[in-house]
Amino acid sequence: MPNSSEMGPAMRLKSKGCWKVCRIIALVALVVFGLAEVSAQQAPRSVAVVADLDGAIGPATARHVSDAVELAQSRSAEVVVLRINTPGGLVTSMREIVTEILESPVPVVGYVSPPGGHAASAGLYILYACHVAAMAPGTNTGSATPVQIGGLPFPSPRAPFDEGEGEADGPEREGGESGSEEQPQDSAKPPAAAPMDAKVVNDAVAYIRSLAQLRGRNADWAESAVREAANLPANDALEAGVIDLIAVDLDDLFEQLDGRQVNAGGLDRELATIGLTVELIEPSAVTELLKVLSNPNVALLLIVIGLYGLIFEFSNPGVGPGIVGAICLLLGLYSINQLPVNYAGLGLMVLGIGLMVFEAVTPTFGILGIGGIVAFSIGAAILIDTDIPEFQVSWS
Repeated sequence: MPNSSEMGPAMRLKSKGCWKVCRIIALVALVVFGLAEVSAQQAPRSVAVVADLDGAIGPATARHVSDAVELAQSRSAEVVVLRINTPGGLVTSMREIVTEILESPVPVVGYVSPPGGHAASAGLYILYACHVAAMAPGTNTGSATPVQIGGLPFPSPRAPFDEGEGEADGPEREGGESGSEEQPQDSAKPPAAAPMDAKVVNDAVAYIRSLAQLRGRNADWAESAVREAANLPANDALEAGVIDLIAVDLDDLFEQLDGRQVNAGGLDRELATIGLTVELIEPSAVTELLKVLSNPNVALLLIVIGLYGLIFEFSNPGVGPGIVGAICLLLGLYSINQLPVNYAGLGLMVLGIGLMVFEAVTPTFGILGIGGIVAFSIGAAILIDTDIPEFQVSWS
């Protein structure tokens, strides 16, 4: 049996070997954990989600913005860029978009682009709601008067008489009978706006002023854009404090955004936008379908096909058009639900179709048929309660 002196060197060699293995394991562990920590600290928010808001603001646009914000949040994106080029749109959809922007944990940048584009009406509200507002050269914004009430709510003051009226009415005022009584001073005042018009305008003014105060932008000009349909090009908008910067393209925009302080989701953060990877989000299939269904002409056709399909099914049971009619009617009603509908117009359309059906089964010498056509035409004309051309029923 070997003694302790003979085992000493062997034990020492084994001990040294174990220490080497332990040091290698520790070194590898430090490297792995170090790399993990560095990657966690240096993992950049290297994505910028870009969504285009082109054309009239409607339900499909609101869905598109919601998808963009949701994608940006899931990707931990640095910013969401909304490229805005719109003449305006529906108030309900605009408010949905503004709510999405205000609740977004990812900073949202409104960028009026391309050159020659504009952010009018509802587009101005969306621009004011964004954490950062930017415009491309050659663009403009403003004209936010609610068009549903039929133009400007407060007519501009004018003199009691213009030149022609003054020349014609002067002698009568001096010596004539009509001039013997002094006209009341209030007769020269412009007519007051209707109470409902005033409510709509005042609500719109309060809404855009609240957005301006939230983002530190020019609230007085925003009010004039609502009350007087004021409009500004890009350079004037920057000088007036309506927007934060002017950018030629996305690269220029990201360069100017870098280092800017914003508050998103209740947290202050500094943007790091140099070298971002741009990810353009296209409208989803559901969004495209919603865009088609929110077309008032499509909605009108679906309702008509649906009603006639049900009528034919009831008159000839078992033929099969009732299934197609029921599907079309449900899709049409869903479309109508997305739009500002005048239910009197919808009622007139249903009445018109009913009269035309009765004309087909009863000998009334065309009276019911003519009445049905008139009722249907009037109902279709007033079906959509808005003055926005993109959401009106086409006569053709």
